[in-house]
Amino acid sequence: MKHRLIGMTPEELYKVIQPYGFDSSHAIKILQNIYRKGVKNMSLISSIPKPLKELLLTNFIAGTYLPVNLQISSDNTVKYLFRNENGLEFETVFLPDRKRNTVCVSTQAGCRMGCHFCLTGRYGFKGNLSSGDIINQVISLSQHEAISHVVFMGMGEPLDNLEEVIKACRILVSDWGLSVSSRNITISTVGILPGVSEFLKRSECNLTLSLYSPFPEERKLVVPSEKKYPAHNLIDIMKSYPIKKKRRLSIAYVMLKDINDSERHLEALKKLFHDSFIRINLLPYHRINHEPVCSSTEERMKYFKHELIISGISASIRKTRGEDICAACGLLASGLSKK
Repeated sequence: MKHRLIGMTPEELYKVIQPYGFDSSHAIKILQNIYRKGVKNMSLISSIPKPLKELLLTNFIAGTYLPVNLQISSDNTVKYLFRNENGLEFETVFLPDRKRNTVCVSTQAGCRMGCHFCLTGRYGFKGNLSSGDIINQVISLSQHEAISHVVFMGMGEPLDNLEEVIKACRILVSDWGLSVSSRNITISTVGILPGVSEFLKRSECNLTLSLYSPFPEERKLVVPSEKKYPAHNLIDIMKSYPIKKKRRLSIAYVMLKDINDSERHLEALKKLFHDSFIRINLLPYHRINHEPVCSSTEERMKYFKHELIISGISASIRKTRGEDICAACGLLASGLSKK
């Protein structure tokens, strides 16, 4: 079986080619061709000796693969469906904008967190994606050269697939990889305490915690991981962690009408994040099927934002994108079979 180059690091590739007399600089050149130039044919890899090229043709493949389907939203958001060699299906979203072009990648096929407001959790857990599967979602898009930001907010819980996610982040930020600034990469999690601590130590990328409610008894009803990993403990870790190189730690707060948008919730948020550098990103709720729960009004969200800001807390409202093709937050996996 041939080795797949996508998802490899220079150290891993060097171990394979070193017995044949090649050095680490050759491994770096090969990976730059795969990640930066998008080379798929081993014979087209440049600046390496002919014997190494022959070794690659015999023993390696790029390992990249194209999406099997796509949908385009009325707002130009594009949702892609990928299927890897193991048959795992997962979705990726490309969000074009005037100032930034973002790709939202999946880290798992499905998810085992079971959050009630997320359709991906209802799809169930099918399997973890490799670092190669994650990186492929970036470099196999037709718009890959225009991508400026990468967010791990697609299907799956990133910190439930920690090692592959950290490896993918390293490939994204490295000079031999895609050379994306760590400031432009964000991991979103519902909170797995050991994973949060490890990620903060081993990566300089941004981290977002999905909160839902500042009250533990309410969060437990919707986010099952709250029972084992209380959000207040995770927030304490985030507050105490030294921030370097403009790294951003934030809270994603999905707002539901008459459920978590009361004055009581607002005051609890103010108390919880007073005197912290943590940003609160307010998100509209995207209704699943025809359920009675709906998003807070635009006016209510603006009120929350205003009150947080005048209290000294950084806050913003995330714009909905791709809802008409089920590409918005919480809606991925809507068209996938549960088999």
